[in-house]
Amino acid sequence: MTQAPRPQQVSENALLDALGGRRGLIDTALPGIVFVVAFLATGRELNLALIAAIATGAVLLVVRLLRRDTIQYTLSGFVGVIIAAVVARTTGRAEDYFLPGLLLNVGLAFTYLVSILVRWPAIGVIVGPITGEGMSWRQDPPRRTAYTRATWVFFAGQCLRAAIQTPLWLGGALGALAASKLVLGWPLLLLQVWIAYRLLRHVPLSVPATTEPEPETVERQS
Repeated sequence: MTQAPRPQQVSENALLDALGGRRGLIDTALPGIVFVVAFLATGRELNLALIAAIATGAVLLVVRLLRRDTIQYTLSGFVGVIIAAVVARTTGRAEDYFLPGLLLNVGLAFTYLVSILVRWPAIGVIVGPITGEGMSWRQDPPRRTAYTRATWVFFAGQCLRAAIQTPLWLGGALGALAASKLVLGWPLLLLQVWIAYRLLRHVPLSVPATTEPEPETVERQS
């Protein structure tokens, strides 16, 4: 009989890493902070500020490569910096550097909401393979409910980010936008992970079905 590996409850650190991790969030936020500082320090020279932000993202990526760290989130963050720079350069508005990130928040909130409505909560889809459950949790009502509640937590976080950053973007508040990018980055994610972990840890893991049926016991009569 072949059985799937016994699932294990995901740790807070593993859950955090699956959702971007501290380094990924810092690598994403730091170029934006450098952009604002450079923009103000150079007398609102947009091109120089964009170059500084791109250079910062590139340095972070090179450092991760030299240290042989995972570059998944740093690379995605660097691509985000390039996109943000292109948008700001095209519109000529410095605050538009933060527009792609704002739209990403809205898009993630929509994704979380849709995943809940179709009964495939996104956190379950992300975490299930890590715990060894796969997608077996969908047939386990208590576990599915826990993943749904955890996904609501992340939906609320994305809505909070969008609700705070949208007025700042509309008002052109560059400094506040950069600060919100940092404060609403890893500190808020840590809180979300902590809540999600506690929602999940007390609900028994779903055991994946065996890949082969158990053989029937045949009693031989002597």
